[in-house]
Amino acid sequence: MPMLPLRILVLGDNAFHRSIAVNMLWQSGCQEVFVASDAAQALAILGQVGAVDITLCDLRMDGVDSLELLQSVGRSRLAGAIIISSSLSADVRRAVGQLVSMLGMVLLGDVSKPLQFGALQRLLAKHMHEPIGERVVPAVTVQASEEEVRRALADQQLQTYFQPKFDLMTGEVSSVEALARWHHPSEGVLPPSVFMPIIERCGLMDDLLILQMEQGLRLQRQVLRQGLALNIAFNLHAVQLVNAGLTCRIKTMLTAHDLPGSGLTFELTETGLLEAPAASLESLVRLRMMGCNLSIDDFGAGFSSLQRLCQLPFNEIKLDAEFVRGLKQEPRCRAVIKSTLALGEALGMTVVVEGIETEEQRQVLLELGCTQGQGYLCSRPMTAAGLLNWLDLQRMAAVSCSGNFLQTAGNFLT
Repeated sequence: MPMLPLRILVLGDNAFHRSIAVNMLWQSGCQEVFVASDAAQALAILGQVGAVDITLCDLRMDGVDSLELLQSVGRSRLAGAIIISSSLSADVRRAVGQLVSMLGMVLLGDVSKPLQFGALQRLLAKHMHEPIGERVVPAVTVQASEEEVRRALADQQLQTYFQPKFDLMTGEVSSVEALARWHHPSEGVLPPSVFMPIIERCGLMDDLLILQMEQGLRLQRQVLRQGLALNIAFNLHAVQLVNAGLTCRIKTMLTAHDLPGSGLTFELTETGLLEAPAASLESLVRLRMMGCNLSIDDFGAGFSSLQRLCQLPFNEIKLDAEFVRGLKQEPRCRAVIKSTLALGEALGMTVVVEGIETEEQRQVLLELGCTQGQGYLCSRPMTAAGLLNWLDLQRMAAVSCSGNFLQTAGNFLT
């Protein structure tokens, strides 16, 4: 049995069940296994040995508030993933999954009692092989200052990466989302979590958007010369809409690059739009009158207001990736996706489903009537040069819808 580089904590108040779990983990080749009978002991062990990869936790221990333990473990960054062993109902399991996600961890799954060796091995394999996405590694040591971020903006160290949105049937790509990454001179490529809080706090959101648009419009012009119309989506915060001058700057940039507004999409998260003032609505209308598309991002992740969806001039819904992750196990996720697709059709809005990572998810979404998606099945975010190479490969390969139609993307991540 090959050794798995995993550190696992087993938590449960039943000694017999704990011993079974430990034996199965050793048989699976796990590198280190720690055992605790209650929350206090678990926290004491983690305090001594440091963070573990997975906590296997019985949520129904007598006299123990297991949810409080999860909160402590998550907030202190002492576990990356959770396996629960309580055979919870689907609705409760989904709620626990949301709580675990909010605490910065991943819920791998729920294994029933008595513990089954095959089920446990499948979850361990899932942890070892699933795409890690853009998760922030807690070990990132860079603590950016306002001065560093301002210098990064001025020196264009903040680079725009692009992640395609794709046709689920054919694999064809006609639009991409612009995402910011920091090419730090000594720390390498850093994720948005390192610099975005400072960007927001210091009122630099417009500066970042203009920088991204300059890089994106140059790419759009290059792609257009190659005969492809590529829509580019930029993230826009609701607070930026109050600035009436921003839409004027966007229009000026489009004119300077001789590009139409129809080639742009602006994605806004739904939570910031619930109390949008009149000035924000005016900006949204101006963007639509310029021909730009407007998308509600992470739809369903917050407290959706269907009234605001009807009031505001959006023409695209991006459904949060959480529903795709639960597609196989949770009938409710399938129902939400299906109803959102129907809502989009009724309102004349395109629906893009985020977080598509497997061929199985693509097939299920096609069965539900979904046609547009985004996720690692197609491609991770890549630089402008990487995207141009990737698009060239897509054209040369004459990609079909045969199930292998998205397998070449990873070769050009730069």
